[in-house]
Parts: sequence; structure tokens; C-alpha cells
Amino acid sequence: MSSKLLWRCILCASLDLQYCVGMDSVRRTYTIMRGRHIDKRVPSKEFLSALDKAETAVRLPTGAAKDSGDPSWKRSLPHVLVASLTSLLFGYHLGVVNETLESISIDLGFSGNTMAEGLVVSTCLGGAFIGSLFSGLVTDGVGRRRAFQLSALPMIVGASLSASTESLEGMLLGRFLVGIGMGIGPSVTALYVTEVSPAYVRGTYGSSTQIATCIGLLGALFAGIPAKDNLGWWRICFWISIFPAAMLAVFMELCVESPQWLFKRGRAAEAEAVFEKLLGGAYVKAAMAELMKSDRGDDADSAKLSELLFGRSFRVVFIGSTLFALQQLSGINAVFYFSSTVFKKAGVPSASANICVGLCNLLGSTVAVVLMDKLGRKVLLIGSFAGMAVSLGLQAMAYTSLSSPFGTLFLSVGGMLLFVLSFATGAGPVPSLLLSEICPGRLRATALAVCLAVHWVINFFVGLLFLRMLEQLGSVLLNATFGFFCVVAVIFVQKNVIETKGKSLQEIEISLLSSTH
Repeated sequence: MSSKLLWRCILCASLDLQYCVGMDSVRRTYTIMRGRHIDKRVPSKEFLSALDKAETAVRLPTGAAKDSGDPSWKRSLPHVLVASLTSLLFGYHLGVVNETLESISIDLGFSGNTMAEGLVVSTCLGGAFIGSLFSGLVTDGVGRRRAFQLSALPMIVGASLSASTESLEGMLLGRFLVGIGMGIGPSVTALYVTEVSPAYVRGTYGSSTQIATCIGLLGALFAGIPAKDNLGWWRICFWISIFPAAMLAVFMELCVESPQWLFKRGRAAEAEAVFEKLLGGAYVKAAMAELMKSDRGDDADSAKLSELLFGRSFRVVFIGSTLFALQQLSGINAVFYFSSTVFKKAGVPSASANICVGLCNLLGSTVAVVLMDKLGRKVLLIGSFAGMAVSLGLQAMAYTSLSSPFGTLFLSVGGMLLFVLSFATGAGPVPSLLLSEICPGRLRATALAVCLAVHWVINFFVGLLFLRMLEQLGSVLLNATFGFFCVVAVIFVQKNVIETKGKSLQEIEISLLSSTH
């Protein structure tokens, strides 16, 4: 314990030195200090008091910083908006086959084949799984900005192939390529938004990416409406997705690189310049102090899978993987993929019902943006999964003999809309945001990639087997199963998830490390 405290004292002194001799000199001094033996005597109360004062001085380096409060959120907003194009594409490709799947199956000659229809959905998810496996290597290897651009490329090529194909095989290949881009995109977005956002709006910005997903989903649903009357319209729907992907690749050239990635690469002077753009000059010293503090004890420069599975970071990976697994086992994406089919079985016009699903998703995401940094991540997760469990119970009741025809219609449609609304307030935006917050900086990209791989595997099988399970199990048992997993999620969040509201990434990392010792 004393070694850590003495190290923190050395670090605080180094931070005052950095503005006199330059950031490169401090980085060399800091590296040398890491290798030296440190005395292990127990510190006195006077020493601890002096250390607390020193750290306070680092957090508030100038009088201007004290007076100005939090850094302006406007500086980082443009960068977050460009990054959110990935989420918009994610939502669009999730929903593009919802209204168009029937006309695609007729045009390409596999109408009535539920397995082939499931493959059109799940092949994209299989590609996303492959993309997510490599997302950590890509993001840490070439940086966040280039990773965004690399994720846009397969989405452009895949959408073009799907739009122009004349066979099921061509459609599946195009969907697979789109999936690879989708697999890389969410992890990069979560990392980038977390790393460029001021702590006090990080939850709001993280939730705003979910709004972008909702807008993409709504756009896909609106774009697919003419497909019912125009057999070839589904091709236009795929062509549309090329434009935001191209915008992402171009506009990312104007955005800053992640300061955490630059610092980890030894480019401290560039990280300092980025912080000045994102936060303002008064906050640069405190931001660099936090970065150096979090980098204090790592012995390796690259993350190893063994550290995630067996090391001190296993708890983080366990929490993240379980949250993503329970998110998918709630059945949410089955709603986005197959709501048209479900509504048709209930005798509801699918076009208007799907628009209502999209609007509920958008409304819930807006609520999450407002409440994320007020109530916190944990409260929203518990409330979200609890609401989803209740709504699935309503949907199960709709298909029992106890319900009248009007009751069946009301409970099935109302329950599904409540389900989507509840999901969007917490279970949708929180897991990726929370995981990107609680992962140690050096392992953040790799850990997020591992957890998202779990997400995509379960998502793949839900998309592939949902229609078959609906036929074999029936709506009552299937909804009851999804509801059970939502209840499990409430219990899991209550026992395992920590609150990160208002804390810097480095404060979260240090508190997690101390809790595991």
C-alpha cells in the first residue's frame, strides 16, 4: 500500500515539472521511476494529508479552472456526432430487412423458407461476430479514427452487393460483409465517445449514440414501407445506406484521435493538444494528471487475452459479457427483426405498428439521455429490465385463453411497445457505455471486443432461430422464457454492477483495482 502512495506523490511532483521541461521529458522521467525500488515504510498521517493536498492541486491546477467549473460540452459534441453515424448505420442495417424481408424472399426465390429468411438476418450477425473479434486489434493497432473508416468500408461494399444481387447467395455475402463493419463499429463508438467526452456528460453522450441507432432504425422502417407495393423497392433501401457510411469515412478525417490511445502510444504531446481541443486549456493539466495516474502500474504495453480471462480484469469481462448476453436473451432484437411477422399474426397492420416500435425506441432513448447522468447507470438498468419483464408477461397473457380478441390485440401490441420503451431507457444504451467505463485503459479495446463477441453470438442464434421457436414453442412459452432472463438480469445488476456516474475513467479504474485486492 505504501508503495502506491509514494508513487502517487512522485507522480504529483512530476506533473508540476511537465509544464516546465515539456511533456516528453516527463514521460521519460515517469518511465524511469517505474523501474526503481520504492521504500515500503508505512506513511504517517502528515504524509497522507500532504498527499491529498498535492492531488487536489493537480485536479485544480489554476484559479481559472476553479472558477470555470466543468469544461464546455460543445467542444467534444461535433466529434461525438460524427462517431454516432456508426450507430445510425447499425440501427439502419438492423431494421432494413424488417419491412423488406417478404419482398426480398419473393424476388430472390426463397419465399416461405423460414430458415432462409432467418439466414438473411443472422448472416449479418455472423459477420458482426467476426468483426467484433478483430475490433480490439484494429482499434488499438490503427487508432480510433482509422478504425471508424475501416468499419465503413465493408458496409459500403456489402450494401452495394446486397442491393444488386440476383440470388440468395449474393444477398448472404453482402449481409456478411455489412456485418463485419457492424461488428467493428459499436466497440469503436463506445470507446471513442467515452474517451473524448467530459466526465459530467459522458453518460448523456453515450446514450445519444442509442438515439442515433433509433433514428437509423426508424429510417429503415420508413424506407421499407413502399416495399409492400413495389417488389424491387428493397434494393433502394440497401443503396440508401451507402451515403451515411461514406459520410462517416470522410468526416472522421476532421475529428480528433482519442487522447487515451495517443498517450498509450507514447505520443503524450499530441494527447495534450487533443485535450486542449476537447476541454480547453484550463483543464489540460488535470486531464493529463488523470491519464498518468491510471498508467502507473502496467508492466506490459499490450493487452493479453489471458489477463481478461484469468487476471485481475476478469470481473470486468464477466460483468460486461453477462450484461450483453442477458440483453440479447431478453429477445429485443427479435422484435426489431421480425416485428412485422409478429404483428401480422396478431392481425395488426405491420407498417403502422413498426413505426410505433421505432418511435417508442426513440422516446426511450431520449429519456435515457436526460436521466443517464442524473439517476446513474445502475438504476436505469434495473428499471429497464424490470419493465421488460412486465411487458413480456403482458404479451404472454395476450395469447392465453383468458384473453378476449380485443384483449389479445391490446396486450400483444401494447406489451411489445412497452417492451421496446423499457429497453431503450437502460438495457439498450447502458451495457456498452458501462463496459467502456469500467475497463482498464490498456485493456479497454480488447475487453470490449470479447464482450461484444458474446453479444453477437447470442444475437446470431436469436435471429436464426426466433421464427422456428415461435412455431415450435408458441408465443406464451417464448415470451415467458424471455421474461425469465429479464428477471435474472435485474438480480445480476443489483449484485454485480457498480455505479460510474460523474467519475473520470481513471477514478473508475483505480476504484475497481482497489476493490479486487
